[in-house]
Amino acid sequence: MVNSMKHKKTKIRIGRVIAFLVAAILVAVICFTLIVKLFQGVGKLISSDEMYVASNSLTVPLYDLNYNEVSTLNRGTKVIISGDKVVNNEKEYYKINYDKNDYYILADALVEEEKDVVLEKEMYVRTSLTLYEILDDIKIKGLIEKGSKVEILDYDKLNEDGSVNMYKVKYNDQEGYVYGKYLVNNEALALANYDEDGIYQIHKKRGDSWGGGDAGNLDYYPYEKPKFEDNVMPDEVKALYMNSGVVSNVDEYIELAKKSGINAIVVDIKDNTSPAYPANAMKEYSITNYEHAINSYDTYKNAIQKIKDAGLYAIGRITVFKDSYYSKDHPEDTIIDTATGKSYNHDGSYWPSAYNRDVWEFNVALAIESVKEIGFNEIQFDYVRFPDRVGSLEEAGKISYNNTYNEDKAQAIQRFVMYACDEIHKYGAYVSIDVFGESAHTYVTAYGQYWAAISNIADVISGMPYPDHFYKYEYGFTTPVWTIPYDLLYLWGDEFVMERQKETPTPAIVRTWVQVYDTSKTPATHYDADMVSKEISGLYDAGLTGGFMTWNGSSSLSKYEEVSSAFGKDY
Repeated sequence: MVNSMKHKKTKIRIGRVIAFLVAAILVAVICFTLIVKLFQGVGKLISSDEMYVASNSLTVPLYDLNYNEVSTLNRGTKVIISGDKVVNNEKEYYKINYDKNDYYILADALVEEEKDVVLEKEMYVRTSLTLYEILDDIKIKGLIEKGSKVEILDYDKLNEDGSVNMYKVKYNDQEGYVYGKYLVNNEALALANYDEDGIYQIHKKRGDSWGGGDAGNLDYYPYEKPKFEDNVMPDEVKALYMNSGVVSNVDEYIELAKKSGINAIVVDIKDNTSPAYPANAMKEYSITNYEHAINSYDTYKNAIQKIKDAGLYAIGRITVFKDSYYSKDHPEDTIIDTATGKSYNHDGSYWPSAYNRDVWEFNVALAIESVKEIGFNEIQFDYVRFPDRVGSLEEAGKISYNNTYNEDKAQAIQRFVMYACDEIHKYGAYVSIDVFGESAHTYVTAYGQYWAAISNIADVISGMPYPDHFYKYEYGFTTPVWTIPYDLLYLWGDEFVMERQKETPTPAIVRTWVQVYDTSKTPATHYDADMVSKEISGLYDAGLTGGFMTWNGSSSLSKYEEVSSAFGKDY
């Protein structure tokens, strides 16, 4: 009986303990639930006291402790959390410490991982752009037109201002990479043209007069022009031209430069059927160029190093869309004679189509290699155009350009310049573009050059207003224009180039080619030091003070010496 009573009391005690434990657990659950509910909308537990500013734009607002907006922070900025989440006017904020001061910032503008700071999910193309296959490579996957919507999949890195360098995007079931500077957050901004009621209207009125395209279809959005601290471009470049065949005599050209006021030398990297050295890019893209290199790699590299060691600015010249050797290797990339199905022969040469992106890649790959391996300060692209004087063939359907993306000629030319600048600037070198003198007129040329479209993107634009290339009585002159170079080039520079520069949002430096050879047209004219000096004076007096380059196709040292007194003058 006694044992039974003890056993009964023990069971009661155990029951009480269990009941107490159950009650304690229940109270703990209730308390935890209340705490969680208390923090919902009022406070938030975070795993770190450091967070990063996140947004779908470059900046987010920063508020003082009275919730007044006082500043902004760039996306990607790291901040210190100094208080729990609070609510004001139905908006959630965190108190943060930044630059030794306390502020409020919207709670949804903070993330714990730096990689998560980019919040945009879709964007729109402001400027028709190149779609790249992979990061850190020049391989082109396609074109995305202005106004198109793209899905944002990822990004590579942020710039200091919070902008994205390159996005990984999806467009029409294609994935690739694009530069963030060409994207905006809404369709209206993407479809708008830069300075819609101002500069753009000037160009919009210039339709397609000659088959080269409509000026209104080109891009005039400002393009940032770099200044490289370790590669300073002279304010006034005075350059001799050296073709591939005279590279081995570089010492004589350097000697002439030093005593005549020359501070730069233009040297061919690739001219049509005259590749200067066996570049790896040629080996990859155009074996015929590689096999026909005029100089050995060492001879060429040593020559450019001598130019730089002498304190001269080194410019490498590449002919782009006139390349018979590349055309031999890749006839499918060329302008086609529709009657034969073979490459079209234009005045004895073959032309890769400026619409073809493989051609773009080859020339830019060659340019980058020549900057990295050979040491050029600047890359100069020549023949950045379609063939001239082929309008009747086009109208008759006798030639085909293989226009994959249905572009205007001028669009293809401007987009190549943009692609080249985007890639070559990464390696600390400048980009210059040679253009016909005619491109400074108020129409898009038949071969796709339009001054403002090129000047707006390139670092340097180099007209080729050789007096003997003009019509005999051009612009109403009653004297053959090649006999009056000052009058001709002053008018060309003042009435055309300077006016086109005013119509360009971010104009390039104007550095002009001058004729340093005798004119064979009637009347034959000897271009001595006085005539060359008159060319340069006409350009400078018109306001084109960025410098000059001497064009003599044979790079005749004796001719350069004859006219050398014209180079060092104070114009």
